[in-house]
Amino acid sequence: MTAPFVTAAPLDGVAHGFFGRRGGVSAGELASLNCGLGSGDDSALIAENRLRVTDAVLPGATLTGLYQVHGNRCVIVDGDTDLTARPEADALATRTPGILLGILTADCVPVLFADREAGVVGAAHAGWKGAIAGVTDATLAAMESLGADRANIAVAIGPCIARASYEVDENFVQRFLADDPANERFFAAGKPGHAMFDIAAYVAARLAAAGVTRIAIGGHDTYAEANDYFSYRRACHKGENTYGRQLSVIGIE
Repeated sequence: MTAPFVTAAPLDGVAHGFFGRRGGVSAGELASLNCGLGSGDDSALIAENRLRVTDAVLPGATLTGLYQVHGNRCVIVDGDTDLTARPEADALATRTPGILLGILTADCVPVLFADREAGVVGAAHAGWKGAIAGVTDATLAAMESLGADRANIAVAIGPCIARASYEVDENFVQRFLADDPANERFFAAGKPGHAMFDIAAYVAARLAAAGVTRIAIGGHDTYAEANDYFSYRRACHKGENTYGRQLSVIGIE
């Protein structure tokens, strides 16, 4: 059995998918397609869920991922890489067929990249810390080092927490305004002393400023769509003991 997923038009012709929480074997608060190695779930169930993702997008490929740390480091992988190592980083890039790059999220932004002409793909985990630190810029640079041309790179932003669900305090807002006063446009009014942050739009703007011309935003809200997506913030608000992670993947056939 394979799991359901969504794709993005700019990445047509490239093996990729944004998965949610449906189509797996985990139970309870982690039901059902939990792919998070750090979630406390049964390792055999996680392995089966991750296999279902791989089989759905690029059967026979080797899925590789990271120990995500909310930074801006991008790791290049190839046929000589230990694909089980999970280095501390938040983005991956490759030009090697048969490797499926995986990013785990539960409100943060999964970002998939492809230069079809050069045969180079990338994937990034953009929480707010990584986003403002330039994780997407680092991914573009790593892809260019493999022969990609950013003028040809298409990008898809997957399911993440939406502005209507992402309340932040004034100190958070000030971090972004100090980096660039124009970032004010990504915040809407909230309750006193707070604002609502559009992280997907911020990531898209960073990509556009870096020279990417084909960008798609999926539009799914991981916090609000409880039946379809895991959400760290929702789990905290509901007092749940743990939370699952969904997987976004891209690879070269």
